[in-house]
Amino acid sequence: MHNIKIRPEIINRVLTRRARYHIFDHFEPIETALVVIDMQPTFVAKDSPAEVAASRGIIQNINKITENLREKGAVICWVTHANSSVGKGSDWDGFFNNFVAEEVRNKTIKSLSPGNPDTLTWHELATELGDVHLFKNRYSALIQGSSTLERVLRGRGIKNILIAGTKTNVCCEATGRDAMMLDFNTVMLSDCTAALSDEEHQASLETFIQQFGDVLTHSEAIELVDHTPNV
Repeated sequence: MHNIKIRPEIINRVLTRRARYHIFDHFEPIETALVVIDMQPTFVAKDSPAEVAASRGIIQNINKITENLREKGAVICWVTHANSSVGKGSDWDGFFNNFVAEEVRNKTIKSLSPGNPDTLTWHELATELGDVHLFKNRYSALIQGSSTLERVLRGRGIKNILIAGTKTNVCCEATGRDAMMLDFNTVMLSDCTAALSDEEHQASLETFIQQFGDVLTHSEAIELVDHTPNV
């Protein structure tokens, strides 16, 4: 797990801009969803094609907040990545042909093929029957055509999204940015997200808190959903 803090200069910049550091003081549980991104063997397993080693260090925190929010009536969404084969390539050749070396490409495409166990939620995560499970085929689960996540959230009356998973600075951030621009109240969970380095993790969270939403620990997020707003 990454052990980082938002730098003081970023905190001061946020305070100067909006006169408060944290944006939200209360989330109604039934209007809140925890969206866990890409916690699947392709990224979590040791020596996997796209391993993010730090992702194994956030499992316990994800399980803690999942159990707490589920009991309160929040929606738990497990979003994993899969790309279908199309001819000799995939449904995302723009990525695989340009950003992945040939020796890595084939095993990554195989790992992300629908039906491969590598596309299923990591076995150590505490899923339950009533949770939502869905696939995406782009970094953001909320970009048009990537997944059914927006439809699921709107259909359940969700206004608030807490984001966990991996990578912090890729699929988590991409989904979080789109969530904010679709007018969801959005929070990145700093100790439930993982990147390839502390520097990338920190840069992503510092960008996010300035422009796209809030950044909280899982304990702070649990309190946010518990908290009674001031009247």
